[in-house]
Amino acid sequence: MDKYHSFKQELLQINQDISSLFLSAGNIPGIGEYAFHNQDTVCDKIREQISGEMLKIAVAGPIKSGKSTFVNALFKGDYLKRGAGVITSIVTRIHRGENLKAYLWFKSWNKVNSDIEKAMVLFPSSQWRSEKDSFDICREKDRKELSLALESLSSDLLITNDTRSVNSVLLSSYIKGYDRVKDIILKDKTAALNFDADKFEEHKEFAGDDSLAVYLNDIQLEINSGHIDSNIEIADCQGSDSPNPLHLAMIQDYLLLTHLIVYVISSRTGLRQADIKFLSAIKKMGIIENTIFLINFDFSEHDSINDLNRVVHMVKEELAMIIPEPDVYTLSALFNLFKSKTRDDLTIKDNLRLAQWKGEIALSEFSNQETERFENAIHQKLTKERYALLLANHLERLRVINSGIEHWVTINNDILFKDAFGINEILEGIKIHEKKTQKIKNLIKNTLDGAAHKIKQSLRNDVDGFFDNRSGIPAQVISFIKNYNVAYNEFENHLKSSGFSNVMYLVFQDIRKALDAYMAESATPDIIRFVRDTEQKIIEHFETIAGPYDTMVREALDEYNSTMKILGIPPVEISRKNISLPDISSIKNNAGLKFPSGSNIMNYSASIKTDAVMRLGFYRFILFVKKLIKKPEQEKNKGEIMALKGGVARLKQETEKSVNFLFKDYRENIKYQYILKLADAVSNSFNKSLAEQFESYVTDLSQIAELVKEKRINKDQTSSDLKNILNGCQDVNKKINTLKQKIETS
Repeated sequence: MDKYHSFKQELLQINQDISSLFLSAGNIPGIGEYAFHNQDTVCDKIREQISGEMLKIAVAGPIKSGKSTFVNALFKGDYLKRGAGVITSIVTRIHRGENLKAYLWFKSWNKVNSDIEKAMVLFPSSQWRSEKDSFDICREKDRKELSLALESLSSDLLITNDTRSVNSVLLSSYIKGYDRVKDIILKDKTAALNFDADKFEEHKEFAGDDSLAVYLNDIQLEINSGHIDSNIEIADCQGSDSPNPLHLAMIQDYLLLTHLIVYVISSRTGLRQADIKFLSAIKKMGIIENTIFLINFDFSEHDSINDLNRVVHMVKEELAMIIPEPDVYTLSALFNLFKSKTRDDLTIKDNLRLAQWKGEIALSEFSNQETERFENAIHQKLTKERYALLLANHLERLRVINSGIEHWVTINNDILFKDAFGINEILEGIKIHEKKTQKIKNLIKNTLDGAAHKIKQSLRNDVDGFFDNRSGIPAQVISFIKNYNVAYNEFENHLKSSGFSNVMYLVFQDIRKALDAYMAESATPDIIRFVRDTEQKIIEHFETIAGPYDTMVREALDEYNSTMKILGIPPVEISRKNISLPDISSIKNNAGLKFPSGSNIMNYSASIKTDAVMRLGFYRFILFVKKLIKKPEQEKNKGEIMALKGGVARLKQETEKSVNFLFKDYRENIKYQYILKLADAVSNSFNKSLAEQFESYVTDLSQIAELVKEKRINKDQTSSDLKNILNGCQDVNKKINTLKQKIETS
């Protein structure tokens, strides 16, 4: 990483050197004030892109697999709370910084209240509310009433399938943590809280306590140790087996932005069903090829290296069913973390454990070897395969710009000592090509605009087809809702002990959990895959259009050089590489485009008309009770279940309506705010890349020609200034060639 950090600094210095040459040219009286305005802007953009380019690594995997320990080992210290499990912040982003610092961003009160309202859909017994308006956690009466309502719930409403209800945990956490955060959170915008080095440990309370973590929107840490480059972001993600499917959807949102996924598997548990589901979703999204696998082993779990190898072999075989030839590494993250610390930093117990593990030669040496192999793989994937390519592309752009300055200096210096005839000959030659250049630029712009218009109609059809209510993704989700079988027999006893409204709440939680899981594991990955395929379609469409014009630009430059040669002027440098766009993520960043979160379509519960569901079901329930009051117990039960089925049927109808509405809104958002705008952004990017090749041309020489003809210029001084710039160009050219060789051989 250090090597490529050094390369980046060299490239930034070359960029700065060229900007200094622009400044020097601008200071030459009468000829340089506006000569390089466009190129200077390009240099500014290159600097922004190089400095702002962030390579993102997501560390994902199930709860308790050792993700946080692994990240801590990378940064050589206990910076993330280890063993936080379910309550870990959804995504904690870590950067290399000059000082130790934690940044926390909180949800607004509006967002908190919205979360609570959604969790209270069909909440048992509406009688606990004394007010009919929306719930507001900032009102003491609302908090007290909700607390009492939660306390009154029977255990069968708080615990389902041997786990605590996600909604009851959410509501309880919000109530419990309120007093701690009430002075931090703002009504309708995100609040921030920062912890400097001396208070850094305090951030762990928020990340590791569910009553505080529930209020968090985002966490970013800056850490000043380890060997991670400042342009790399490591993200410690919530467990892929989180009981809350919404967490999974939010993790997927982050994975879309990453360049590499490190999936951590514990050797203690191996690959589990939750892993297979999550990895299948990643595969559906089309990003499984960006994933490497880390088997994190515990020394105490394995008697020998043979036992560990048995587990590794089994995991590899299971992974091969999802991805052919998975890239797998096996190491002990805790062993690496302990080794990175001094004896004084470790507790007595941890020092003893480290000594014992070092004594287990076969396992410790194996972990060391695999750690080295893993670090080399990261270096290869992030730096050599991606970072080096980014730097090489920027370097090529700077080489062309530097050549353009050199060419400008040569022509201006030549004109200084020409007579009027010689000057006119140069001006005429350049003017001919200037007209041709403008024609080509206009042709390219018009063609790309036409191509954008054409593909946008096709993209509209693609989006409408994918989100079609009868045959697209919404139809699949609606089909899931219709066909979901409620196990009514499991709710019979609840009807007797808890009452109708309580059972409807349980049934809704059952349906909602299944639907959310389906959305996160199937629907959202399908949407992401569709959007990724659409992005590729846009790129390929414009590559096909722009390719011939790339050749046309080079031919025009060759013709320009032929004219310059006849006039005795050295040619301009021409890039022989095919036109290359910035990375798609860079295009999106520059255009301010962000993929609409898949979690948006999981907010269907907010618009379900619960009163209609409860009125219908409860009415049928009372009706059956009256009719069957004198009938046998068995028939009474049958009537109660029929009433429940009526309520569930209405609940499904309301859910379908809400889901259809959300999909319609999401479709329009993706279409108009993302995909169609991306088509315009890619078109503009191609246009700029093609036009940029003409920047080496010298177009406006009227000023210097007039000054020379009228003898209003100090030729010797101007020539001296130009030669100084030429020397600077030659120095820059040497630096470019040296750096290019370093990158190619690294």
